[in-house]
Amino acid sequence: MIKKNPVLRRCISCRKTYDRKNLLKITKDHKQGIILQKGIGRSAYICKSKACYSDSKIKKKLQKALKTFLEPEFIDIFEKEIASSNNYPN
Repeated sequence: MIKKNPVLRRCISCRKTYDRKNLLKITKDHKQGIILQKGIGRSAYICKSKACYSDSKIKKKLQKALKTFLEPEFIDIFEKEIASSNNYPN
């Protein structure tokens, strides 16, 4: 039987590697724009720890990783999505 390794991704804030299931995925889809947790295209991952999502430079890090400008409305949606998450790996 083949044993599958977990898919690991790196948080753009703390630069630690986590299983993809423990991270929030932010994707720049060429048709739908910036979306959370789904989509195909350039993606950035951020862990659900308070230190990472409350980082003062997170907006700039996301813009650099996604190579796009983020609207202020997206930042509000992003903060609500993080706040609604109950499981913190850190």
